[in-house]
Amino acid sequence: MKIFLAGATGVIGRHMVPGLVKAGHEVAGTTRDASKAGQLRAAGAEPVVLDALDRNAVLSAVRQHRPDVVIHQLTAIGGTDLKRFDEGFAVTNELRTRGLDYLLEAAQDVDAGRFIAQSFTGWTNPRTGASVKDENDPLDDRPARGSVESLKAIRHTEEAVTAATGTEGLVLRYGFLYGPGTALGPSGDMYQALAARKLPIVGGGTGIFSFVHVADAAAAAVVAVDRGDPGVYNIVDDEPVQVAEWLPHLARTIGAKPPRRVPAWLAKPMIGEFGVAMMTAMRGSSNAKARRELGWEPAYPSWREGFPAMVR
Repeated sequence: MKIFLAGATGVIGRHMVPGLVKAGHEVAGTTRDASKAGQLRAAGAEPVVLDALDRNAVLSAVRQHRPDVVIHQLTAIGGTDLKRFDEGFAVTNELRTRGLDYLLEAAQDVDAGRFIAQSFTGWTNPRTGASVKDENDPLDDRPARGSVESLKAIRHTEEAVTAATGTEGLVLRYGFLYGPGTALGPSGDMYQALAARKLPIVGGGTGIFSFVHVADAAAAAVVAVDRGDPGVYNIVDDEPVQVAEWLPHLARTIGAKPPRRVPAWLAKPMIGEFGVAMMTAMRGSSNAKARRELGWEPAYPSWREGFPAMVR
């Protein structure tokens, strides 16, 4: 099939291109940076240099390639400062609202049969009730201060894609990414903070994380090109885990000293209400639907295998 991949040189997109090509698809991949066109050609994709927030440019590019499937993997994350989370995600939020709308309009304009968009699961879950949520649970209706705009953008993406007419809309909710190019990858800021013993366990460390290796996230999107009914899918590994367990485990894996413990009241001025909520109250997510309906199986079923592989 002909695939139009928006965000082909991003953290997930760069893993997707080889998978799509290997599966026999013809890929047109976008990048904002003309210097990355060669990278896309080398991976087997036709490069499209594009400003995803320029409606006319998006419509023109999609009309030129007339894809069977359009995939939205657009992000522009400006750091992981939890106290200023919305600020760091401001451009990504635009890409998940205005950029999403332009790309979806273009897909419908050329009668693309399927539209796949990335979303997120983790802090978006309600911080009440069951410790692990599935796709039937609603998004949090009381987001912590500092994450309100980012949750609005995620809600927009999910509602627009699943309500789309004329195309099958699938939303892939990725868990916390780790691996090359991510904040938890060897060159990432969270990884480096942990190595320097500057990433503490806040309060009891009772926030529950659901992880997914970046390569497994990309593989799920490749599978979703021709499998699965329209709807929302959690793309996470099999083992949701509390901060108090995974953070010391990762520290040991990278050869760092154990993380310090900091009371929530002391951490709040540094990481804000949102950061404290993540570390102490966040809920995990189930991947049962993705396994069952997409037939997706992560190469790293648990962070216990994935973290050491990442470090190696």
